[in-house]
Amino acid sequence: MRDSKPYAKSAKLLIASDIHGSAKYCREILNAFEREDCDKLLLLGDILYHGPRNPLPEEYAPAEVARLLSAVKEKIICVRGNCDSEVDQMVLPFPMLSDYAAIYADGKTIYLSHGHKETPPLTSDDVYITGHTHVPLCSREEGFLHLNPGSVSLPKDEKQTRGYILYENGKFTFKNLNGEIYVEA
Repeated sequence: MRDSKPYAKSAKLLIASDIHGSAKYCREILNAFEREDCDKLLLLGDILYHGPRNPLPEEYAPAEVARLLSAVKEKIICVRGNCDSEVDQMVLPFPMLSDYAAIYADGKTIYLSHGHKETPPLTSDDVYITGHTHVPLCSREEGFLHLNPGSVSLPKDEKQTRGYILYENGKFTFKNLNGEIYVEA
C-alpha cells in the first residue's frame, strides 16, 4: 500500500559569506534569497565587522545588517567567522557562535565553516563549504568537494565576483548577485 503522506520537496539553499557589515550587499543577498525562493540562508560568518585587514565595505552599517537579517532569522543557519564576536551575537537574532555546522540534504552531508579553523575529518562523499578567503572555490580535495562562495561585500578574486552558491536538487551552482551562473559543480 502506498504511503499517503506527500513527499517533502528537496531543500533549496542559498549559501553566502563575508557580508562584513555592508548594508548594501546584505540587501542584495537578501534580494537574491527572495528571488531564488530558497528554504534556508546559510551564512558562513563575518557578518557585521569588517576586520582589521579589510577596507570598510560600501555602506558599512552593522546595525542595519542585523536589522535586515532579522526579517529572515527563522531561515538562517550561520557559523562564526574570525571577525565575529560575542558582542555581535548580542545584536543578531539567530545563533552564530558555533565554528561548524552540518546539514543533510538530498542524501548529502554538507559541512559549513568559515574556513579559518582546522578542516574537520571528512569522507569522500562529504561537501565542505567555507568562506574566509573572499575567493570563490570549487575543488575536489582528498576526495571531498570543497566549495567557497567568495565574499558578498569584499571580493578578492581577479574578477571581483560578488556572489553566492545555490544548492538545489543535489547540485551546487555559483551565481553572481544578479543571479547569473558562472560555475556549476
